[in-house]
Amino acid sequence: MKKLLLFLTIYASLLSCNDNNKKPVGDDTTQKQEAAPGFFPVTSYLKGQVAEIKSIGINPLKFVTIKNIKDSVWLKPEEFDSAFAEFLRPEIDSITMADFFSESKFFDQTLNTYTFTYEPKKTLPATMQIKRWDVYVDPETNTVKRVYIEKYAAAQKEMQLTWQARKNCRIVFIATDASGNQTIEREEFIKWNFDEE
Repeated sequence: MKKLLLFLTIYASLLSCNDNNKKPVGDDTTQKQEAAPGFFPVTSYLKGQVAEIKSIGINPLKFVTIKNIKDSVWLKPEEFDSAFAEFLRPEIDSITMADFFSESKFFDQTLNTYTFTYEPKKTLPATMQIKRWDVYVDPETNTVKRVYIEKYAAAQKEMQLTWQARKNCRIVFIATDASGNQTIEREEFIKWNFDEE
């Protein structure tokens, strides 16, 4: 009788171990999460950078160039969000972009960075504003050095953002004519780190 109880106890233990490893039929959410690419959350990163600018208590200086005419203005704290708004939507992350973009990565010896490039893997829908983007990571500190985004604006127009981590950003507005020629209509350079040139 004791042998029978011991056998039943061992058998029940083995069955319970196997059941813990099984997934319910039709429940593939874990598999989908594992298969989803881990894109760098660019929008969250930029929002964090904007919050950091607000917290340092220094007003950024914005230089605007339109057809060789230059002007500058200090940004007020209430203008920070609107100054960067065009690149805070749509959300750039794995959830919203994985169906449309693929990631490639390589080590760029010239720039001494790991470069993560995100390009369309199929024809983008007409409503998709993001064209492509790159994230540059410092291999020694494992921190983002720069983010570059190309985005469609109004008809025949494009915007490009180059964001230097904790330093500055450049926004370029480009128009394309009927012949396909591109011209820079406007350029904004916003600087908030005045310790470095």
